[in-house]
Amino acid sequence: MTVRSLQDKILSLKAQTDTCILAHSYMSQDICDIADFVGDSYALSVKAKTAPNKNVIMCGVRFMAETVKMLSPEKRVYLANPTAGCPMAEQMDKEVIEQVRKALPGYAVVAYVNTTTALKTIADVCVTSSSAVKICRAMPEKDILFIPDINLGTYVKNLVPEKNFKLLSGGCPTHARIDEEDVLAAKKAHPEALFLVHPECRPSVVKHADYVGSTSGIMDFAKKTDKKEFIIGTENAIVEHLQFDCPDKKFYPLSKDLVCHNMKATTLVDVYNCLIGEGGEEIIMDEETRLAAVKCIEKMIEYGG
Repeated sequence: MTVRSLQDKILSLKAQTDTCILAHSYMSQDICDIADFVGDSYALSVKAKTAPNKNVIMCGVRFMAETVKMLSPEKRVYLANPTAGCPMAEQMDKEVIEQVRKALPGYAVVAYVNTTTALKTIADVCVTSSSAVKICRAMPEKDILFIPDINLGTYVKNLVPEKNFKLLSGGCPTHARIDEEDVLAAKKAHPEALFLVHPECRPSVVKHADYVGSTSGIMDFAKKTDKKEFIIGTENAIVEHLQFDCPDKKFYPLSKDLVCHNMKATTLVDVYNCLIGEGGEEIIMDEETRLAAVKCIEKMIEYGG
C-alpha cells in the first residue's frame, strides 16, 4: 500500500465515522496532510471544541489528548499512539508540587500547558508559550511558582521583572539538549540566516535569537517576513513543513538532534488503525477530575490567553 492510498482510506474513514483528526505541528508531513487541523497543542484543543464531529483523534502526545477531553467532554477523544508521552509533562508529580506550594505560601501556581491532568488540578492558571508573558503580567499575584519548564520560566521571568518567580528544574529534554555551541556553528554555516527559536531552549541559546516564540509564532514569522534564510530552533519537523510552505525560502535545522521521539512515535498507520478500531486509546476522564483540571484553562482564557 502506498502512502497516498493509505491517506485516501483515512480520508474516507474519517468521513464515515464522523471523526476530526488533529495533528500537532511536530507530526510528519504525511499525517499533517490528512488532518483537519494542524497547530500548537492548545490551539488544537480549541479547534476540537468547535468542530462538529463526535469523535476526535489526536496525533500528538498524551497531555494534548487530555486537554482536548477537558474542553470537549461530550466527545470521544482518542490518542492515535498510546505510547506517545511527554517527558516534560510527566517529570513532576502532583504531590511534590503540593509540598513546594506549602513551602511557598501566597505563590500562585502557573502551569505550562505541557503538564499532566493531575498537575493542572492544582494549578491556578495555565499558559502556553505564546501567552505566558501576557498572562503572568495580567495576574494579580506578585509571587509565581512556574512549572515545569525552567527555560520557558526564565524567559518569562526576564520579561516580567515586576513579579517574583520560583522556578524548578524541569523542562523539555529535546530543546534542552541544544547548547550555545550549536547556535554558533549554525550561524557560521549560514551567516545570512535569521535565527528563530522556541523559549523552551536554554537561555544561552535564546539570547542569540532574532525571533523568540511558539512553534506557530516561528512559522508565521518565517512566512510573513521578506527574509529568505532561517535557522529553526525547534523540532525539526518545522523545517520540513516550512520548506513545503515556502519553497522560495531556505530553512536549516539548528541541530540534527532536535527531534522529539515521542512525537515521531505516531505514524500514518496508527491513525488508520485507530479509525478502524484496532489501535489508539480512548481518553477517559472522570468529571470531578476534569472540572478541577479545566479551571486553570478557564482562568487562562479569562486573562486573555
